[in-house]
Amino acid sequence: MNKTPWISALALLCASVAATADVRLPRLIDDGMVLQRDTPITLWGWADAGEEVSVHFLDRRLGTTANDEGRWELTLKQVPAGGPHELVIRGNNEIRVKDVLVGDVWLASGQSNMELTMARVRPLYEAEMAQANYPKIRYFEVPDRFDFNAPQQTLDGGEWQTVTPESLPGISAVSYFFARDLHRELDVPVGVINAALGGSPAEAWLSEEALEAFPAHLKEARRWRDEDLIEKTRAADQERAAAWYKRRDEQDPGYKNGKALWAQPDVDDSDWETVNLPGFWGDPAEANGVWWLRRTIEVPESWAGKPAFLELGRLVDADVAYLNGEQVGQTGYQYPPRWYPLPEGLLKGGENTLAVRLTSQSGRPGFVEDKPYELSWKDETIDLTGEWRVKQGAQLESLAPQTFIRWKPMGLYSAMIAPLTDYPVKGVIWYQGESNVGRAQEYAELFPAVIEDWRHQWDQPKQPFLFVQLANYLKAKDAPGDSDWARLREAQDKALALPETGMAVAIDVGEWNDIHPLNKEAVGSRLALAARAVAYDEKGLVAFGPRYRSHRVKDERVIIRFDSVGDGLESCNGEPLAEFAIAGEEGEFVWADARIKGKTVVVSSDAIDNPTAVRYAWADNPDEANLCNAEGLPAAPFRTDRD
Repeated sequence: MNKTPWISALALLCASVAATADVRLPRLIDDGMVLQRDTPITLWGWADAGEEVSVHFLDRRLGTTANDEGRWELTLKQVPAGGPHELVIRGNNEIRVKDVLVGDVWLASGQSNMELTMARVRPLYEAEMAQANYPKIRYFEVPDRFDFNAPQQTLDGGEWQTVTPESLPGISAVSYFFARDLHRELDVPVGVINAALGGSPAEAWLSEEALEAFPAHLKEARRWRDEDLIEKTRAADQERAAAWYKRRDEQDPGYKNGKALWAQPDVDDSDWETVNLPGFWGDPAEANGVWWLRRTIEVPESWAGKPAFLELGRLVDADVAYLNGEQVGQTGYQYPPRWYPLPEGLLKGGENTLAVRLTSQSGRPGFVEDKPYELSWKDETIDLTGEWRVKQGAQLESLAPQTFIRWKPMGLYSAMIAPLTDYPVKGVIWYQGESNVGRAQEYAELFPAVIEDWRHQWDQPKQPFLFVQLANYLKAKDAPGDSDWARLREAQDKALALPETGMAVAIDVGEWNDIHPLNKEAVGSRLALAARAVAYDEKGLVAFGPRYRSHRVKDERVIIRFDSVGDGLESCNGEPLAEFAIAGEEGEFVWADARIKGKTVVVSSDAIDNPTAVRYAWADNPDEANLCNAEGLPAAPFRTDRD
């Protein structure tokens, strides 16, 4: 039998099939998605050039033809809230997109406090996480990517999720509480697209066009178009880190051939030094490398073999924890909480040995204060603070930080925002700014540029843009002074000069020792209030706390007037007003007496005869700030001597 004609025919058929591309959709257009109600809806995808594509949705049927590049696009007229529906797309193939809701879609962006998941804030929300079941709240997480060459047309991952107890741990906490409150209030489906990345500065979220106004950032963005530079930088970072960790392990007598020798219960640590924990120790010039910490825990017999829970607060920088010589947990950097469940059968009644191998990369090592350090079983706990044995296993120079290429200007916009701009959204919620602290003057221009750039890219000049003012952070100070964090908050406040913006104040929900405070419900709920006022124009709603409007000096007192007073001014906690400072002609600030009088605050000090300026909550961590309106919303920090 001559097989040649048959083989030739088969090859021709395969070539023909390969040349006929199936209709493809972007990741956002998929099962479970939420479409924006009451606005024209753009649907798009790819097919063969010239291929006819039709879309069937509800009782509507639309058709178009893919262009020369194979892209097709069409627009549905306004659709009211509802669902679930089915969307059918036909070309050479047929795609059925199921469980489609129509409601309000919000983009959530920023850095780690917008990215932080419910799993990370679990201690405050155990009951919420167990019960949350919202079939009409959907969540889509954009993969963390960057690109410096061109705005991308589509995402390479992501899927729509319904909010359930099973999915909630992996969902952004701020996004969830925001969506929950809006859904409850509006009774329509709510979708959140989360495109946030920890550590990202504002300039990373700007398009190349917008960066024209910031030449230094634009130059830096274009420099990273060099793929060889990216690869060489990555390789150098990896090589440097690998060499450092290799020397750490080689020089550490407590860790040999992959075995944690100093974690074993029979190690004699009687000649080790002692340290009182939590706290930091060591000379910064000599403290880098690896440290071993040990202590003996006396455990009740009733706990023996039980799957107890070890909580080691927050450690600087990276740790591996051992109980009775067995590894029970590890964390590779300083920010996450150390929550280590113990396996059954490991815990003994009587003496148990807890050991921690702590790597210090830069600066002093430590157990961060005011965090929980305990072993627990059911409702019983064993306190782990106090005296520990400590010994340095290896001393090294500090490890230079890696080059965070993904934070460079424009990269996140091109890969994480540009692919979204054809998808209609109701508005944006934003939690970012920590990475720009120290550059407040520049941020006062960068941040409004982000807002205006995104409005331009979505072709929504009045796109609502709601943002979180940075929370209180770092140790409180005894005397009034200047603050980089306060200046950044002021730069954020200035963005309210743009129309259709709103600011959620978080000056009362931070934690001095954690840049990622747990209370994300207050943040999400305040953003939802802002949305109701700005995006939904809800009349009569007091959505914001008091905000400085004006002041006048009378009889050696400064009288402050506010917007968003609501039903009046109050002390949030019933205590006398605090965190007000006043200055005279020489510009030196002292703590002031501040009293509410009607809808004003009157500020004075016996030490100041001719007051010239007042500041409120002007600090990294003004932890006693307590001015609210009667609706319980905190006042925004301010200064009357604003530049």
